[in-house]
Amino acid sequence: MTPHESIIIIGAGGHGQVIADIILSMRDGGHAIEVAGFLDDNGSLWGKSALGLPILSGVSRYAEFPHTSILLGIGDNAIRKRIYERLLAAGERFATAIHPRATVGRDVVLVPGSAVCAGVVVNPGARIGANCILNTSSSVDHHCQIADHVHIAPGAHLGGEVQVEEGVLVGIGATISPRCRLGSWSIAGAGAVVIRDVP
Repeated sequence: MTPHESIIIIGAGGHGQVIADIILSMRDGGHAIEVAGFLDDNGSLWGKSALGLPILSGVSRYAEFPHTSILLGIGDNAIRKRIYERLLAAGERFATAIHPRATVGRDVVLVPGSAVCAGVVVNPGARIGANCILNTSSSVDHHCQIADHVHIAPGAHLGGEVQVEEGVLVGIGATISPRCRLGSWSIAGAGAVVIRDVP
């Protein structure tokens, strides 16, 4: 983190508020970090607040509000990818949010733009790509490779050396057996047990 990180969160709905709570928890733990506010294209939210933070305006006006970086609080992988790529092309910098009550192995690679929620465990050797969500109490075991724009939903568990390609959704409570590969934009449904590769 820079000496003082000021983050705009794109999306003021449920997941955006989870992201904001992570940032506020990081701040409470001593990080020099703050939420500048939310941007959301739902005009009925403008001028209101969530978690005591202002909902400023629409997404396209991001450059008008002082900030050092951006995080995307949008659960849908395809929408999140589209906005991420637009902002990246415009030269925006992305933060990384890691809840203080997450456990992340010391050599884990976390590409900026991802969020690690409360109760998550990421074990050594794992790599998490850009713009990913590791949602509440999920786990990513040793040497998993997770590509960009992936969402590991609450309570999902990946065994060791799992390969997760771009845009995958691993649903709530799903279990992925060791060394399986999940192909790009595939979905492991809620509660699924995956024991072989998914195209």
